[in-house]
Amino acid sequence: MSEQQKFDVIVIGAGPAGYVAAIRAAQLGLKTACVDAFVGKDGKQALGGTCLNVGCIPSKALLDSSRQFWNIAHNFPVHGISVENPKIDVAAFIARKDKIVKQFTGGIGQLFKANKIMPFFGKGKLLKGNSVEITGHDGDKQTISATNVILASGSVPIELPFAKFDGKTIIDNAGALDIGAVPKRLGVIGAGVIGLELGSVWRRLGSEVTILEALPDFLSVADADIAKIAAKEFAKQGLDIKTGAKLTKAEVKGEEVHLTYEDKDGAHDLVVDKLLVAVGRRAYTDGLLAEDTGVKLDERGRIVVDEHNHTGVDGVWAIGDAVRGPMLAHKGSEEGVAVAEWIAGKAGHVNLDTVPYVIYTEPEISWVGKTEKQLKDEGVPYKVGTFPFAAIGRAVAMNEAVGQVKMLAHAETDRILGVHMVGPGVSELIAECVVAMEFKGSSEDLARIVHAHPTLSEAVHEAALSVDKRAIHKGN
Repeated sequence: MSEQQKFDVIVIGAGPAGYVAAIRAAQLGLKTACVDAFVGKDGKQALGGTCLNVGCIPSKALLDSSRQFWNIAHNFPVHGISVENPKIDVAAFIARKDKIVKQFTGGIGQLFKANKIMPFFGKGKLLKGNSVEITGHDGDKQTISATNVILASGSVPIELPFAKFDGKTIIDNAGALDIGAVPKRLGVIGAGVIGLELGSVWRRLGSEVTILEALPDFLSVADADIAKIAAKEFAKQGLDIKTGAKLTKAEVKGEEVHLTYEDKDGAHDLVVDKLLVAVGRRAYTDGLLAEDTGVKLDERGRIVVDEHNHTGVDGVWAIGDAVRGPMLAHKGSEEGVAVAEWIAGKAGHVNLDTVPYVIYTEPEISWVGKTEKQLKDEGVPYKVGTFPFAAIGRAVAMNEAVGQVKMLAHAETDRILGVHMVGPGVSELIAECVVAMEFKGSSEDLARIVHAHPTLSEAVHEAALSVDKRAIHKGN
């Protein structure tokens, strides 16, 4: 193959931002290549980035498997079902996850073939003039070029200098997906999405899980009322979440990790068998840019882009975790679609104000738009409507009646400003609220829409009614 093969579009990165951008560009008739360096646990090239290989998909597989195991002891008896001495085969548990990952990463390869996208395996570096240098895993280099280059290099876990990943005892999210046996004691640093989800997985299988969160408030990114309900439920499940607890030391001694952390009461010691460090992620731009490309990075190492994800360098765009905005797969995917459409001269659209957030714990947590605190801080007049799942027939029948829906609407226009949920299936329920907000809907709009009975979605309906104090199935 010629070293100077020319494309209309080259995408660097095949995660949910990059591979979606490549597919949409190809659909629009653009000659497209995609460069990616990810290698799966089997040592083979794997498309899909962090999300499909060691993130969204495998974590949900483990969450679902562990939920089934937890339900046998904690939910089945309520239904009159008894199972004696259930056991977990961790090897089979992990193998199921790996099979699902392989299915989806292979599926992207098939989509690339169907759309005539040329994959290149290796690390891509943008050169001046919209050329891309690809360094293969064998060290060989080749250069290709394009009219447009889309940077979709993703993100990597933040490593603490005094608790460096060793892949065995001190692990990141990828390591937490491949623990070979249920650890007796699991320590988690960070009570964010990754810490809560993976902490939940191993707690359900029997680990004693202690989560240390440096911030004083639990889940401060979510609405305070929702976070309070979630914290209470996680405590019931046995997750020991300590807020205002800052890790100061982590030392591996044999098969254990000896931790020291500080809170308002002083210093404390904690010994665990595995330590998951989940303090956030940073944009992965290491080695991505030659010095003379003109592409700029901000103080956090993210690629600087405008509202159309353009870098300011002709024909160079950036999307996903490597740029501003939430580090969410679906946000990156929509940016990929939009950029491909802008390149093709069409209209693209991404509204960062209506990106939904989901935490796949039990109960699930989801939200879109502003929290009540944000509205107060911004001086926006608002009304609040809430409704508990305890009054929803379907939730009670499922024995999953914990949680509520909280809706915030403008006090004068009634336009929906934010919706926050904790409870069963709220990862799906949030979509209705995103649609309503995208169409500039009001709480009355949702209140006047017929919702099927009995369904979980009735909680959204009743929360909308509650905004004007007219919920049917609770006192207002």
